[in-house]
Amino acid sequence: METEVGAKVDRMAVNPATAKLLGRIERWPLSSYHMKVRAIVGTANFFDAIDYVTIGLVLPVFGQLWRLTPGQMGLLISGSFLGQMVGATGFGRMAERYGRIPILVLVTAIYGLANVSCALAVGFASLLLLRIIQGLGIGALSPVAATYINEIAPTKVRGRFVLLFELLFAIGILVAGFLGRWIIPTYGWKAMFLVGGIPPLLILPAMYRLPESPRWLMSRERFEEADKVISQIDARISAAGKTLGPALESVPATPVPSGRWRELFSPMYRVRTLVIWAIWITVGFISWPLVIWLPSIYRNVFHVTLVQTLNYAMFNNITILAGTVSCVFLIDITGRKKWFTGAFALAGLSLVILGLSGARTAAEVFALTTVTLYCITSLNLAIWLYTCELYPTRIRALGSGIAMTWAKFAGMVAPAVIGWTMAGGHLASIFFGLGVISAVVAVITALLAVETKGRVLEECSP
Repeated sequence: METEVGAKVDRMAVNPATAKLLGRIERWPLSSYHMKVRAIVGTANFFDAIDYVTIGLVLPVFGQLWRLTPGQMGLLISGSFLGQMVGATGFGRMAERYGRIPILVLVTAIYGLANVSCALAVGFASLLLLRIIQGLGIGALSPVAATYINEIAPTKVRGRFVLLFELLFAIGILVAGFLGRWIIPTYGWKAMFLVGGIPPLLILPAMYRLPESPRWLMSRERFEEADKVISQIDARISAAGKTLGPALESVPATPVPSGRWRELFSPMYRVRTLVIWAIWITVGFISWPLVIWLPSIYRNVFHVTLVQTLNYAMFNNITILAGTVSCVFLIDITGRKKWFTGAFALAGLSLVILGLSGARTAAEVFALTTVTLYCITSLNLAIWLYTCELYPTRIRALGSGIAMTWAKFAGMVAPAVIGWTMAGGHLASIFFGLGVISAVVAVITALLAVETKGRVLEECSP
C-alpha cells in the first residue's frame, strides 16, 4: 500500500531544489539553537498544560459555590473541547497557508487573553463562553507547535527531541497540581486562571522573532527564503560550537505541494488516517476527561475533603509526568507502534478491572486510575510526534489539526457522558466502558499502525 503514492507523485512536478535544501537540514546536529527554539515554543506548551487541568482543580470549588449540577460541570469541561475542535481544524489550515510562526503567535495570544478573562467570570454562562474562546487558542497551539518542532528536529534524535518538548506539557500538569494545592485554598480559584494566562502573553515577542519552518517555505516553493533561513540556522549552530558536516545526498526529493485535505484519504495515507483518528478519539475520550473529572469524583461521590482531593490530583499529576518521562526515553527504543499498543492494552486492563470490581472506594479508584494515567497520558505527547511523522509537510499541520479535532470531539462528548452517568449512580460502568474502548484500539494499533522510528520525515511520508 505504501508504494501506491507513485500515482500521486506522477501528477506533480518534483523540484530538485527541495532535495538539496533538505540535505542541508538533515546534516544539522542537535545544538543550543534547537534547545532555545524548543524552550520558547515549549513555554507556551507548559502553560497550555496548566490551562488544561485548571478547570478540573477549580470545579470542586465553584461547582459548590454556584450550585452547579453534574451536567453543567460536564458542559464547562466540554466547552473548551468544542473551541479546541474548531481551533485545531481552522487554524491548522491557516498554518498550511500562512506559515507556522504567525499562527503560533496568534493562537498563543488568544488563549492567554481568554484565560485571564476566565478569572472575571461571574457565573456559569460567562465562564462557558470564555472556555469556548479559550479552547480556540489551545486547540490550535498544540498541532501547529508540534508540526514546527518536528520540522526543525534532526532525524536521528527526533523522537527524543520532540518528546522532550512535549514533556514541558507534562511538567505543566505536575506544576498545576502543586500550584492548585497551594493557590486555591489561599487565593481562590480565580488566581489559577491568571497564573495560566499571563505568562504566555509575555513570551509573544520572543516567539514572533523565531524563523519560519524551512520545510514549510519549501512546500510553498519559496526556495530563496528557505535557503536564507537554513543559512541563518547554520550560522547559529556554528556559533554554538557545533560542526556542520557535508549536506546529505540521500534525502528524498518531495513533490510540489497539493495541500488538500482529500489527500488524507489517498491510497498512501488512507489507512494511516483512519488508524491515527482511532488513536486520537480514544486518547481524547479517556485521558483529559478522566483527569479533569477525577477531583470531582473524589469530592462528590466519595465525599473526601478538599485538601485530600487536591492531594489525589497532585499525585495523579506526578504519575502523568512519570509516564511521560518513560515515553521520552523509551519510544526511540521500543518504536511508536509497540509503545502505543502496550499503553492502550495496560490502560484498558486496569479500567476493566476497576469497573468489574465496582469502584467502591476512593482508594481503589485512585490506585487503578493511577495505572491508567501512567499509560494513557504518555500517549498525549507521543501522539504529536507520531501524527506529524505520518503526513508530509504539505498537509502535516492540517492532518494533525483534523486528527486532533476528533480527540476534541471525543473530549467534548466524554465529560457530559461521564457527568450524566455519574449522576445516575453508575460510576463503575464508566470505568468499564472506557477500558473496553482502550483495549479495542490496542488491537487496531497492533494490526494496522505503521512504524516510523529512525526515518527521515520525507521518507516516512513522501
